[in-house]
Amino acid sequence: MRKPSLSTLIPLLWLCSGTACASGILDRHFIFFPEPNLIGTPADAGLHYEEVFFSTEDGLLLHGWLVPGQPGKPLLVFAHGNAGNISHRIGNLAQLHRLGLTLFIFDYRGYGRSEGTTTEQGTYADMRGALDWLKNRGWNPAQMIYFGRSLGAAVALQLALEEPPAGLVMESAFTSIPRMGRRHYPILYALLGWWALNTRYDNLSKIHGLSCPLLLFQGERDRIVPPRMARQLLERAPEPKHLHLIAEAGHNNTHLVGGDPYWQAWKTFIDQVTATSVPDKDRRSSAPPLPKANEA
Repeated sequence: MRKPSLSTLIPLLWLCSGTACASGILDRHFIFFPEPNLIGTPADAGLHYEEVFFSTEDGLLLHGWLVPGQPGKPLLVFAHGNAGNISHRIGNLAQLHRLGLTLFIFDYRGYGRSEGTTTEQGTYADMRGALDWLKNRGWNPAQMIYFGRSLGAAVALQLALEEPPAGLVMESAFTSIPRMGRRHYPILYALLGWWALNTRYDNLSKIHGLSCPLLLFQGERDRIVPPRMARQLLERAPEPKHLHLIAEAGHNNTHLVGGDPYWQAWKTFIDQVTATSVPDKDRRSSAPPLPKANEA
């Protein structure tokens, strides 16, 4: 997750005396930091993949990648954070692929090669579109793990409430955008009451409704999302749930510095949800046909 500087916010706040706020100008400058250009593909990490374009319920065309995994393993739907695009997660895809998972990562509207302009409700619609595309390919949520990092954790949580997966993984997850605003900009929060933002992503008020296993990852040196927010989410979430703290990790490097304990937590969770979700005889192969040569 990125956050803007105070010098950037001041002129934007001045604009919010009229209709600018209604159009989401602050949300686009404060919450969402899309990059339009891809810097690589999964092939750069030695991964076979399929280039995917799918439609949303409101008619936008979005872009993603499907990376096939091992038969009998779940499919991981990856909702990324608020900056960059899917190409900035290629290294992480390669790490997750070593777990045997089939991977599906997509760009929200306005990110990478996806059409449109980003909003909170739009990101939810984007993941709905991703799930619809996957269901048309023969997968169902009971064979999936939803994985969201930072802002993506909020997107994954919302869809886990709507279409429960086998399991949900939330990494570096905050409690809500207003609470983040109060932490990082207390004076502005006091002046505005955070009325100027349309975006809420209120994980804390939603998480009690989960009906699937939950795994939380949190860096104890996170300067953006304080570890206490992970503990608050854990407290509100129903069982089964687990919080894995990483002593040396900040906000964006949990998967890089977590070491063997981090990946063992992933493996344990995958085994847990695989054993309790879909019987082996009913589980779809997680290795769809490899893409054509020009797709990789």
